[in-house]
Amino acid sequence: MTSNHTRGIYLALVAAFISGVAIFVNKFAVGIITPPLVFTATKNTAVGLLILGLLLLTRKWKEVKNLSRRESLYLILIGIVGGSIPFYLFFTGLSEVSATSSALIHKTLVFWVAILAVVFLKEKLSNWQILAVMLLFGSNFIIGGFQGFAFSKGELLILIATILWAIENILAKKILPSVDPDIVIAARMGFGSLILLSTAVVTEPTALGKILVLTPSQWFWMILTAATLLGYVMSWYRALKLAPAITVASVLVASTIVTNILSAVFITRVWTLEMAFQSGLILVGLLIFYFAAKRLKTTAKIATV
Repeated sequence: MTSNHTRGIYLALVAAFISGVAIFVNKFAVGIITPPLVFTATKNTAVGLLILGLLLLTRKWKEVKNLSRRESLYLILIGIVGGSIPFYLFFTGLSEVSATSSALIHKTLVFWVAILAVVFLKEKLSNWQILAVMLLFGSNFIIGGFQGFAFSKGELLILIATILWAIENILAKKILPSVDPDIVIAARMGFGSLILLSTAVVTEPTALGKILVLTPSQWFWMILTAATLLGYVMSWYRALKLAPAITVASVLVASTIVTNILSAVFITRVWTLEMAFQSGLILVGLLIFYFAAKRLKTTAKIATV
């Protein structure tokens, strides 16, 4: 019988695949649908409405009335810290930075989650797991086409967004044991999209008008990016409910391999030695982390017997 931890890893792998596709397609979409705030607000609102529809169909909305004050506060914070501010920062930065650099900065998520999870969730890391995290973190600096950081405003915005998403991981992990993942997702996308839409209307008076006059090509990219975001949050939150935050964040680094492959197939049409080495390093890091986590779990079980 498959354990919850193993199911969590499988779901994290699904999330990693979707994330790799999402980073690739979002780079195109953010250049086609402007400004970034209008694009992000519209996409997130679409996902939020789909999640709310799911809650109505499954009758999970009835569970909302049983939420404690603490859980309600955490859901609001997740909507702000995870579902609104970082999206605006990330996609604004993405419009100014290359897909390679943005993917590199975003994948430092594993480093920030590891630090926060050890401090606030009391998750443990063995020496082998620390080595694996460092390999995963370091692998991001071996990317084909990466010419170094420009220390630009765009890069800073993406970094801040990544740190906020790391904080969201910790907040979500705190309440997922008692709150259904779909309710957490609804709070993230619902509160988040309301904030983004409100900001768009205030800062971009013509925002609603731009949404109504999107071309068929723009709608295609909007639907595609919304679909990848929906698939990502559905699999990621379920993975986070079943497996430790550090494990899920570590597995998500594998999305870089997907982005590399898509870039090689559709853009550069070249699979470089650097990309192959980076992909191999990620796979080694994931294997080390998996077996080290399994050994740590077994040791913990023996200690409690």
